[in-house]
Amino acid sequence: QVQLVESGGGWVQAGDSLRLSCAASGSSSNDYAMAWFRQAPGKEREFVVGLIWSGISRYANFVKGRFTMSMDNAKNTVYLQMNSLKPEDTAVYYCARGRSRGRLTATPEDFGSWGQGTQVTVSS
Repeated sequence: QVQLVESGGGWVQAGDSLRLSCAASGSSSNDYAMAWFRQAPGKEREFVVGLIWSGISRYANFVKGRFTMSMDNAKNTVYLQMNSLKPEDTAVYYCARGRSRGRLTATPEDFGSWGQGTQVTVSS
């Protein structure tokens, strides 16, 4: 069972940047997709970006050109660089690992391990 721990959230102003980190422990396999989801108050959890070590990536339309996900296999850590943040990006951001090797989807049910979440607040 893999454990995921996010960090790097905080309070910023619109236009600022943040970098989130997600450290994985308990499993060294890099064959599983890693992804970031977010959930704003009163809304469903939504897919932000996902990545497989082979380089396959998938981005939600609302973050293309602003957010970048990267993976450091040596450190078992994934990152989410968020630039040009907007108030509508305010949410709890979750790191997740896919259930199936080599498969990347945008569906929360396809991810079996989740971190505790980190709050990102963007003020206007």
